[in-house]
Amino acid sequence: MGEIKHFFVDSHSLEDEITAGNFELLGLKVLEAEFQLNDVIVLTGGSGMFIDALCNGLDKIPTDASIREELQKELNANGLDPLLAELEENDREYYQEVDRQNPMRILRALEVTRSTGKTFSSYRKSKPDPRPFKVHRFAINHDREFLYNRINLRVDLMMEAGLLDEVKSVLEYRHLTSMNTVGYRELFSHLDGDTKLEEAKDAIKQNSRRYAKRQITWIKRHPETEWINWTDIPNMTSEVVTKFTKLRNLE
Repeated sequence: MGEIKHFFVDSHSLEDEITAGNFELLGLKVLEAEFQLNDVIVLTGGSGMFIDALCNGLDKIPTDASIREELQKELNANGLDPLLAELEENDREYYQEVDRQNPMRILRALEVTRSTGKTFSSYRKSKPDPRPFKVHRFAINHDREFLYNRINLRVDLMMEAGLLDEVKSVLEYRHLTSMNTVGYRELFSHLDGDTKLEEAKDAIKQNSRRYAKRQITWIKRHPETEWINWTDIPNMTSEVVTKFTKLRNLE
């Protein structure tokens, strides 16, 4: 980060609700400015929905702040299970594909259904606005066992580096959507006395592996993605640059 300019790192407060739609608008502003200076910009991450929001655009789906607040209160009071049951009953199509461990996605879908009487799925059929740039996608292809071992090791290292203390420091914010993430959620349960620390750590590993599996499934929705076999960073970087250069020459 000392050599390359980054965006959206330490840029927002925990209390700032950043949805995929917010990210789309913020990211497009950055890209508009940066493309005046650079021909190539690298987007890396995390959430497939956020990546697709910026690269492809989102469907124009209604929002209703009062219903969103009502749903959040229900979540805080009764947990996620009743809301999942409501989603399954009213929008089985989205229920079958959504990450059911992600309250933000569940609340968003129900917000639409309750406010409009139509399913969230029905609003995802429109064609998003075109983008003034070309997207080339690259993903790292790991052996599954190797990937899972790396995830387990990463969780151990995060715990050693003070993840539990970090979670304690944000307890007052636990009601926020941004706190419903793998790592925080399991340690909140431990701090509530519901699980032992080792159980919480094992749950973080398991849920991280599940998240990685969902990420891979999401990426495979884009058949044009170039898969780079895991070797080491210099070799993988070289392979990406070579493939990217070839793709640009074909445009």
